Amino acid sequence: MARHSRLIVPGIALHINQHGNDRQACFREDSDRLVYLSKLGDFCKHWRCALHAYCLMTNHVHLLLTPCDEDGPALLMRDLGRCYVRYYNDRHGRTGSLWEGRFHSCLVDSPRHVIACHRYLERNPMRAHMVAAPGAYRWSSYTGNSGARKDVLLTPHPEYWALGIDERTRFAEYAALCRQDDDADFLAAIRDATEGGLPLIGDELKLRLTAQGLRVDRSKPGPRPKAEAAKSRAGNLNYDPGPEFGNRLQQNGGIALTPAR
Repeated sequence: MARHSRLIVPGIALHINQHGNDRQACFREDSDRLVYLSKLGDFCKHWRCALHAYCLMTNHVHLLLTPCDEDGPALLMRDLGRCYVRYYNDRHGRTGSLWEGRFHSCLVDSPRHVIACHRYLERNPMRAHMVAAPGAYRWSSYTGNSGARKDVLLTPHPEYWALGIDERTRFAEYAALCRQDDDADFLAAIRDATEGGLPLIGDELKLRLTAQGLRVDRSKPGPRPKAEAAKSRAGNLNYDPGPEFGNRLQQNGGIALTPAR
């Protein structure tokens, strides 16, 4: 069965999930994680992707980022994967691939979904019974987003900015949100959407994407609609999210997102 093209829209956040080959460990030591995060920061800047949240688990990684360009996420993951695999193989005396094929991804838009995706990533170690609280896990972005420490890798998403009028308020509000129990429906939705490359987006953006013939739900058996067949990449969308989506990107010594006015 032919695989679907990834749905990536510049200016709209993207959840990325990548597993180690055969679900084997892709990090053995703290030094491995430090190298991965260092290279992640380098390639996010190079390929103009604003990183909002991340979590490095033993055998997989989660990222939440917003690209400036449609090709940015794929190029980021390609270069990051190649660079890290060379390091990891040399470090641990191994050969061959480390990652399990293509990374999975889904668009994430609207206040409900964006903040819920932050929580989904950073509470992952708790759900895996590795720690009792998000702040006890060293290898996620929780401490940066909750204000426990400065995380230079992170660029706040506009929906994160909207949590409070100042930094202290945002930190407190976000930490309180992360103390809440997981929403089972959202867990199922984000996993299903990421595995299938489907978007978790608001109705307005969904209508715009659908009007361009892009796949926003599971395809039914049979021939593809003419509009969908004619447009296999989101690059044909030529989409401007506008200030109402709070995703205006600009270059300023790196990647910076600014909240909607």
